[in-house]
Amino acid sequence: MMYSEKEIWSILEEVEDPEIPIINVVEMGIVRGVKINEENVEVTITPTYSGCPAMKTIEDDIAEILREKKIGNFHIKTVLSPAWTTDWMTDVAKEKLRSTGIAPPEQTSGDKGLLMGKVRDVSCPRCRSKNTQLISQFGTTACKALYKCNDCLDPFDYFKCI
Repeated sequence: MMYSEKEIWSILEEVEDPEIPIINVVEMGIVRGVKINEENVEVTITPTYSGCPAMKTIEDDIAEILREKKIGNFHIKTVLSPAWTTDWMTDVAKEKLRSTGIAPPEQTSGDKGLLMGKVRDVSCPRCRSKNTQLISQFGTTACKALYKCNDCLDPFDYFKCI
């Protein structure tokens, strides 16, 4: 059975990010492209960072859903360049993060202020206060930092701009 490119994208939206299952791999910006050539489907993916431990699971989950949909001839291609950036996350993904207590990236990846020692203003995903403080550059996963809200006192993860 042959699908259109739009249908393949829709199928891929069923694949959850294994580290943040409320977001799918399309919303996360991991799926970079879909090409259909004759009877072959090529899905291009980019890891959120080169050492991301979830990429094998993501690749396996994509392969599994393509097989479930009776797409027999497919290839999953991993590309590292250009490097993934939080700019590729959809607004829907960022709102899903916020709704579950994870502060989404608030700047673009072009913001390099942190490298110059500039403190990043991060809004609390629960009360929206900017009165927050960095506790640790390392949160529950490598792509998150741990913050605390000084108003509601809740700790929360911040998805770092990459």
